[in-house]
Amino acid sequence: MIQTANRLQTIEEYYFSKKLREVRAMAAEGKPIINIGIGSPDLPPSEAVITSFQESIRHAGAHQYQSYQGLPELREAIAKFYKEKFGVNADPSTDILPLMGSKEGIMHISMAFLNEGDEVLIPNPGYPTYSSVTKLVGAVPRQYDLLADNGWFPDLESLSKEDLSGVKLMWVSYPHMPTGATANAYQFETLVAFAKKHNILLVNDNPYSFVLSKNPLSILSIKGARDTALELNSLSKTFNMAGWRVGMVLGNEKNVNAILKVKSNMDSGMFYGIQKGAIEALKSGKEWFDQLDTIYNARRKLMFQLADKLGCTYDPNAVGMFVWAKLPKGSPNSEDFIDRILQDKNIFIAPGTIFGSNGEGYIRFSLCVTKSKIKEAIDRF
Repeated sequence: MIQTANRLQTIEEYYFSKKLREVRAMAAEGKPIINIGIGSPDLPPSEAVITSFQESIRHAGAHQYQSYQGLPELREAIAKFYKEKFGVNADPSTDILPLMGSKEGIMHISMAFLNEGDEVLIPNPGYPTYSSVTKLVGAVPRQYDLLADNGWFPDLESLSKEDLSGVKLMWVSYPHMPTGATANAYQFETLVAFAKKHNILLVNDNPYSFVLSKNPLSILSIKGARDTALELNSLSKTFNMAGWRVGMVLGNEKNVNAILKVKSNMDSGMFYGIQKGAIEALKSGKEWFDQLDTIYNARRKLMFQLADKLGCTYDPNAVGMFVWAKLPKGSPNSEDFIDRILQDKNIFIAPGTIFGSNGEGYIRFSLCVTKSKIKEAIDRF
C-alpha cells in the first residue's frame, strides 16, 4: 500500500470540511438546519461584474492560457484601488501579483520564504490555515497570544524579550479574523518596527477592510513598511466573489518576484473572464460599499439579539462579517456548547477553539445569512 507523505501527518482535515459533512447529513435527514458558522458571502456580485464576465468570454483569446502575473489592466485596477482606498502607491508592473484567492497566497508566500525548521509567528486566535501551511512546508508554527484585554493585539514588548532568532515570518490579520478587532496606524507602526528590529517578514492578511469598517487601513501605508511587509487582500468578502477565487499580494519588487517564482510553477494564470469581472469590481463606487454595509449592519443587529438570547457578550464596534461572542460564565467548552445547539436547535455556530486555544470560551456567528433566517434562529430560543 502506498503511504502518504510525512507532511500530511502534521495536519488534520480542515475543521469546516469535516463539520459541514455532519451538518449536510443532518439536512439530508430533513432537519431544518440554519448555518451561521461559515463566512461565505450569500450575496451576489454587482450586475456590472456579472455583465463584464459574460461579455468577456467571447473575446479573442479568452480561453487560452493567461499570464502568470495577470492582465496588466487588472494590476492597474488593483493599484488604483489601493491608491484610492488606502493611500498606497504600488507600481502595477512590479509591486502587485494577482492570486487565485488570498488563501493561495498563504501557501505561495510560505513556499517562497520558509525553509525547513524556520519559525513562524502565528496569531492565537487566528486563521487556522497559517498553522497548517507552515507545517506543510516543514516550518515550525510558534503561536503568539491575542487577548481581549489587549484589544486582540500582540504584546510586542513581551515578544521582543523572547529568543526570536529562528523566526522568519509573522502573520497578522487586521481587521482581525475571527474577533473583528482593528489596528490603528500607530499599532501598524509598532508592528513594522518590531519586524525590522528582528529581521522578520511581516504579512498582513487584509480581506475584511470594507465590511462594516469605516476606516480601512493597509499596513503598506506605514512609512518603511514595504521594506519588511507584504499584504494579502481578496475580492471574496468585499465584492461577494468568494467562489471566483480572486486575491492579490502587494509588496516590494524583490518579495513579489519571489512569490511569482512559486506561483508560476503551480498554475497557468487566472481565467480571462474572472479577471475582467475583477477589474469591474475594483471600479465600484461608494454606493456599492454603502449598500453592503446596510445589509450587514441590519443582520448584525439581529445577530446581537441572538447572542443576547444565549447570554453571550460581544464588542458592538468590531468589524467584518462575523460576531465574536464570549460565552456566559459556567458554560460548557465552546465545542460542546455549539454541538448542543446544533443537536437541540439545528443551528450551526462556529466554536472559537478552531481558531486556537485562546478561542476557548468564545463562539463565532457569521453574517452571511439572511435576516429571515437569523429571526428564525432567534425564535428557536
